[in-house]
Amino acid sequence: MSRRTPDPRHILITGGSSGIGRALALEYAAPGVRLTLTGRNRERLDDAVNACRAGGAEAEGRIVDVADRDAMEAFVLETDATRPLDLVVANAGISAGTASGGQGGLLGESAEQTRRIMAVNVDGVMNTVLPLIPRFRERRAGQIALVSSMAAFRGFPGAPAYCASKAAVKTWGEALRGWLGPEGVRVSVICPGFVESRITAANDFPMPFFMSGEKAARIIRRGLARDRGRIAFPLPTYMGSWLAGALPDGLVDAITRRMPAKGG
Repeated sequence: MSRRTPDPRHILITGGSSGIGRALALEYAAPGVRLTLTGRNRERLDDAVNACRAGGAEAEGRIVDVADRDAMEAFVLETDATRPLDLVVANAGISAGTASGGQGGLLGESAEQTRRIMAVNVDGVMNTVLPLIPRFRERRAGQIALVSSMAAFRGFPGAPAYCASKAAVKTWGEALRGWLGPEGVRVSVICPGFVESRITAANDFPMPFFMSGEKAARIIRRGLARDRGRIAFPLPTYMGSWLAGALPDGLVDAITRRMPAKGG
């Protein structure tokens, strides 16, 4: 059984203004906790920060593009310098449905969308985490949570860049866990199914086992507290996604060609 880790007191969450990021911030919001959130929309970000403060937490928000390497490095190191971070959640992500010019994934991903998805979902995660690794290693403490997706287990025709970006995050996180674990740094990869967010709002097809952000946040917090390497939910979706990645390509191709385009 995994040992429960101490509750984090300073938490950085990218993409904290909506969806899973906002729900997770509110889940942790409590007296004695400092929350630093990033987002792209000032109104949504301010609303999330105010909601966290109403929960008793000390909270602040910053508008920053996670794909901007220099800006993120400066921001992350500044945040850690104000009070050492206990937990960083690299959550910011987009799909074709939320990228500029998106069509909810219905027409596939344009070249521009493909590059932007990779920049945010892959580079953005690295830009968030890499500046902190030396500090966490030096302190022999800290926790890193990387938000991937069920889409990481198999590429789907409607969202090739999105699936590839989440697969990269999943694999990188798994490798980081093996590397950093012996040095006291905990790493978890989060693979949610369909969770209420701006990304899933772009989907106009049935989403099995659709979950509220609040429930997802509770599951994630519990998994992080137990230092679980992979936090994948809900179980039926996880089993189906894992199976899709394990079955012969020909069989899965025949199935996925009949599936609707995926926006989240």
